[in-house]
Amino acid sequence: MAADTPVRSPEESHDSWSGPEPAPGSRSVRSPARGPAAHLRRLIGIREEVLDRESAERARYTWYGAIVLNTALLGGASMALALSTIREGTPVVVAVVVGAVWAWIVLALDNWLVSSTHGYTGGRAVRLLLPRLLLSVVLGLTIAEPLLFQIFDREIRQEMAVTRERDLADYRGRLTACNPLDGKDTTARPGCVDHQLTVKGAPAAIKSDIDDNNAAVARLDRQIKTANATLDAKNAAERRECGRDRWIWRGNGWDVTETCERARADTSAYRRTSKIAEYEEKRAELVARGNTLSDRLTSTGTAYRVDIKKAIDSKVAKREREQQHDGLLLRADALSTVAWSDGFALFMMFLLHAVLLLVDAMPVLAKLMSGPSEYDRRLAERREANQRIHLEDQDVLRQCATIEHEVQRYRTELWAEEEKARMGHARFKARTEHARIRREELDARTARLLNDG
Repeated sequence: MAADTPVRSPEESHDSWSGPEPAPGSRSVRSPARGPAAHLRRLIGIREEVLDRESAERARYTWYGAIVLNTALLGGASMALALSTIREGTPVVVAVVVGAVWAWIVLALDNWLVSSTHGYTGGRAVRLLLPRLLLSVVLGLTIAEPLLFQIFDREIRQEMAVTRERDLADYRGRLTACNPLDGKDTTARPGCVDHQLTVKGAPAAIKSDIDDNNAAVARLDRQIKTANATLDAKNAAERRECGRDRWIWRGNGWDVTETCERARADTSAYRRTSKIAEYEEKRAELVARGNTLSDRLTSTGTAYRVDIKKAIDSKVAKREREQQHDGLLLRADALSTVAWSDGFALFMMFLLHAVLLLVDAMPVLAKLMSGPSEYDRRLAERREANQRIHLEDQDVLRQCATIEHEVQRYRTELWAEEEKARMGHARFKARTEHARIRREELDARTARLLNDG
């Protein structure tokens, strides 16, 4: 039966097929390769039983494995440096552990990138390697950047120091402009909303009181001036109407006219109702209050200038402390500034980028540049042989299934013929029994008729 037929899978054939079995006593069986070289080759998925047939390529694949291991170690060191850069004060043990984990990830990925291309030759190998090369370049970028930070560490620190000084100077300038020493309100000034400082004893309130007091004095001056002008006009009218040239003879002598008396009464009444004396007294009080406020502004302004300078210095010092941490983005920005500020630095950055990327992508590049080896051809032949064996096994399965199907069909046909014969015999037997019963009934009736006659 097909279910009892042993079939070899491609994987089983791949592991077990290694050519004809040697005759007993013809040669000794080679023991599995051991040692550091074998472990290096195992890193890139080399099958020692296939490489035994091409022993001249052992050194090539040993160094190939060394390239993969070196790339992983370089990636681990780069990650440890990046972690130390991002988080200052990171314990060395933590950085080493994280670097080791990243090295293992890079090693596993490079192992897959390389081992998945073994056994392919020609254009197919190139098509397999190109996307893997792109993936290795992307991986190389993550490894190269922290190393570049270490190579240009001095230049990066100098650029960051200059940038910090410039930023602190700009920040101090904005704070000084938005918080003037005279306490002037600058909230309406563009860019000053986020740079306002709150300091006790700000002279802005006192200056506001002084401005209000001066405005009140000015209003009183206008009122006093208007009242004095009206009073002067009334006095002039009184002098004019009461002059000797306007006197009249009344009774026994000269006397002023009624118009003069009305002018005098009008002047006296206006002097009583115009509140000029009250205005002048209130103005004197406001002037005295203004002098007091000016003295307070002078004393308060001196203390305020000292306090506002201390507040600005405190803000600048806080910002300087916040800038002490060198983040990855800050370093990247400083590196970009250094590179684009000088042509030679830009050339060196691109050159080092290219070198580090080539080193990081070397496992795939080495495979791409070296071309197919005899090991690849042997492995390709083995793969083709295994494919043929698998196809033959599948053909055997199909043939067994066909034979089993034919046997089943023949068994069904025999059963059908036997069943039809059985059913025919049963039908014939039933018809015979029925005929016998009818004959017996006819014989019985005939006998009864004869007896009756």
